[in-house]
Amino acid sequence: MTEAASDFITTALSGYDLLADSQLNKGAAFSEAERDAFNLHGLLPPNVLTLHEQVSRSLQALRAFETDLERYAFLSEIQDANETLFYALLVGNLEELLPIVYTPTVDAGCQQFSHLFHKPRGLFLSLPYKDRIDRILAQPHFDRVEAIVVTDGERILGLGDQGAGGMGIPIGKLALYTGCGGLNPATTLPILLDVGTDNPDRLADPLYIGWRHERVRGQDYDDFIEAFVSAVTARWPNVLLQWEDFAKSNATRMLERYRDRLCTFNDDVQGTAAVATGALLAAINVTGVPLTEQRVAVLGAGSAGCGIASLIRAAMRDAGLSDEEAGRRFFMVDRDGLLVERMAGLASFQLPFVQAKQAVADWKLGHPDKIDLLDVVRNAKPTALIGVSGQAGGFSESVVRAMAEFNKRPVIFPLSNPTSRAEATPQDIETWTEGRALIGVGSPFPPLTRDGARIKIDQTNNSYIFPGIGLGALAVGASRISDGMFMAAAKALAGISPARDNPKHNLLPPVSALRDVAVTVALAVALQAHKEGLAPNVPIDTIEARILARRWTPTYRPYRRAGAAES
Repeated sequence: MTEAASDFITTALSGYDLLADSQLNKGAAFSEAERDAFNLHGLLPPNVLTLHEQVSRSLQALRAFETDLERYAFLSEIQDANETLFYALLVGNLEELLPIVYTPTVDAGCQQFSHLFHKPRGLFLSLPYKDRIDRILAQPHFDRVEAIVVTDGERILGLGDQGAGGMGIPIGKLALYTGCGGLNPATTLPILLDVGTDNPDRLADPLYIGWRHERVRGQDYDDFIEAFVSAVTARWPNVLLQWEDFAKSNATRMLERYRDRLCTFNDDVQGTAAVATGALLAAINVTGVPLTEQRVAVLGAGSAGCGIASLIRAAMRDAGLSDEEAGRRFFMVDRDGLLVERMAGLASFQLPFVQAKQAVADWKLGHPDKIDLLDVVRNAKPTALIGVSGQAGGFSESVVRAMAEFNKRPVIFPLSNPTSRAEATPQDIETWTEGRALIGVGSPFPPLTRDGARIKIDQTNNSYIFPGIGLGALAVGASRISDGMFMAAAKALAGISPARDNPKHNLLPPVSALRDVAVTVALAVALQAHKEGLAPNVPIDTIEARILARRWTPTYRPYRRAGAAES
């Protein structure tokens, strides 16, 4: 148990117990006085290092590894041993380390999670222990928790069901909450809801750490989720809960069920929507096509795709279109082709985006029984093409060339993660559009060469949105996360687009600026929460100061032994 006292941290831990606490351990950076006070002499080498020296040594070791998965494992070990060092590494090297800590390397991390597992982090809540959730959450170690990221491991990135290996996603997301948003890592908690897995490779793996059972569905699944949410709200009434990588059949359903019971959101549905909307609003500065004239084709009509369409449609309404006019400007393509009215198997969240049969009756089709993406591009002539399908190659050369034929500056966002699942590579899009496309990707890709200059590709990733959402909501104690707060986040992101000042510049700020981006987004989100009455007890003139005061910076503070006499 620790307590902050002015510039000091007071703790009763000493010796190995202090070194074993990842939130307090400084490794060789403990001062001589601290080594005296906490019985550390002999447990550490005699040379006292600075945090800067530790970062330099760690970077040297990190860069010596041959694969990104090895780097991922190395960083995980640092995080489990010394969180301050881990976050100093991350914050100081965001552009280099973000692809290691999160996408695309986290996909391999999830697949190999059981093999890499060496120290528990967060909570594994398994369905057989549903009746023990209250007792598990009651541990004093979790008293300071303010932000939770939770998954059930069923739809991890584009990989599908990874069971308990899905824990890599909440761990990675919360690393970005701290690294980009500045949340104190001691207040964050990753959770894996283990309801089994249908992945035969995981079940057959003798090292698999999860519950060896086929994935539970139906009422038993819903009851388990309810038990979890009830326990969380009882333990932390003001917690921020982020749902992550749930299957299409559950993502939107769970969001709608619980969004008015606590401060919660689904990043795949709402975070993806906000970053895509923000990037599209930024692209308008370059294309000159106003939002009211945009036509948007989306490959992947699941919860993420429909979430994107919903937020862009709301932005179109704000720009002056009626709901009906805005709805007609979306063309959602799923595995069975364009969503058309009276199509079998439509989900409730897809219904607002089906096209009328009459609207497509005179289209020229490649196959009379299915309207595929190429048919959509040739007939609807969309101005923007967004991919969240998880289908590598989903944007074929014919599709991309057709987009370039109908648009001087086509907007093409293959957003699926990891890189192996992207609908097209930036290089192919660049080639097929003769360098005219505005490209946004979900995972990092190498720069392109255009007119002799190297061009960084906009990483249109949720990391531009969710850290600021969490920071802003927690700073003002928002009771709920509203659609308006996500719209405010999207517009704030578009407002700091480098392309606003120069259309030759990127649509989004560089990844290295994500901590500043998070503050901008947080301020917009917090002000919107105040406007909607979701933070009624917070004076508006204190909001910015509250946000800045909440930002945790990875530095070493001096320690004082609990019970020691004041000097």
